[in-house]
Amino acid sequence: MTRDITIRAFRGELLSVARDPRDDPDAVRHEPDGLIVVEDGVVIARGAYADLAERYAAVPVEALPGLIVPGFVDAHVHYPQMDKIASHGEQLLDWLDRHIFPAEKAFADPAYAAAVAAAFLDELLRNGTTSALVYPTVHEHSVDVLFEAALARDMRIVSGKVLMDLGPEGLRDTLASGRAQSEALIRRWRGRGRLGYAVTPRFALTSTDAQLADAGALLAEHPDVLMHTHLAENLRECEAVAARFTQAIDYLDAYDRFGLVGKRSVFAHGIHLSDRACARLHESGAGIAVCPSSNLFLGSGCFHFGQADRHRLRLGLGTDIGAGTSFSLLHTAGLAYQAALAREDRLDPFRALYLATAGSAALLHIGERVGALEPGQEADFVVLDSAATPLLARRTQGAGLAERLFALQILGDDRAVARTYIMGQCAWARDS
Repeated sequence: MTRDITIRAFRGELLSVARDPRDDPDAVRHEPDGLIVVEDGVVIARGAYADLAERYAAVPVEALPGLIVPGFVDAHVHYPQMDKIASHGEQLLDWLDRHIFPAEKAFADPAYAAAVAAAFLDELLRNGTTSALVYPTVHEHSVDVLFEAALARDMRIVSGKVLMDLGPEGLRDTLASGRAQSEALIRRWRGRGRLGYAVTPRFALTSTDAQLADAGALLAEHPDVLMHTHLAENLRECEAVAARFTQAIDYLDAYDRFGLVGKRSVFAHGIHLSDRACARLHESGAGIAVCPSSNLFLGSGCFHFGQADRHRLRLGLGTDIGAGTSFSLLHTAGLAYQAALAREDRLDPFRALYLATAGSAALLHIGERVGALEPGQEADFVVLDSAATPLLARRTQGAGLAERLFALQILGDDRAVARTYIMGQCAWARDS
């Protein structure tokens, strides 16, 4: 996407949640008739239309019917798994062996990987997702083609070559190749566009102790990158980790002893955590990408929001495609509400929106750039249509803001996304 350097404005109903409303009741910002002014892709003013209209009278204004929210930020998703979404019959470890590892072997073909990467990013945009932390495969070029496609779309994408020297035949690297390829990718892509890098050991069971230690060393040498992996997703997985890492206190400690737990660490799932592990996560500044869709689909369990809140954990929201069954973070927010209620916690719809936007952005250390549509941030936003389906229209007619938002999260999905904007330019429109 090529940006033109102009000033433009967008008028409509604006809603964002820049901070966790659990901690700050004033975090919700809502302008029923608002104006966003964008220069060279960055928000330079936001407020009530009546307050800003005169100051920006010379700026062209595009009226956007619907609810304008920040672009969604997916804190954990696998692009190579999109064609295995809705694969039947297994929990995590068997599902990987039966469905996922065979599918990821096909990414040895760069052309195939490039085609999937392009389709994946287009699907994100169709669902209103403008930023994401993305798993590729063990293949170095799987990162290259994803980043190339993201540059073409001007999307904010963080990714990194999967490390797995204990992976299955045809889908493993070595200690030396994993380090060399990771360093080459960091050199090649650091500072380009809106991209970021993440050191990505697949999970504790697919890397030797030596590779996990080397991943920790790589993180120490590159303090600007993230660490991205899986944690305590499934009971059988947890048992297998305990059997292998007999000296570790718990699953988190199996990573901690290799230097992989820090303020830039993003752990997906975290369903089966001890209070000790939660305390350590808080102390370190690491956070959890909550993935309710995949947790339900694989029979893994429900995330414990109450436990996380007691320990004041940093949280974001992830679709976890392809164990997750929808690219829609709007729908995933609704599933997070249901997962919370299963443990007798009540997830407020504004907090759910926070987790899908500014919360995930903070978790990915991009919160200064995206997530809240505040002046100085990049103008990534989504226009939601609360009348996208007959049922949504009926349910939201005459409803207040909280009720409308909750209905969109429970009943909405990609159909509720009317338009997606990247840096102030329309990147996807339902009517185009």
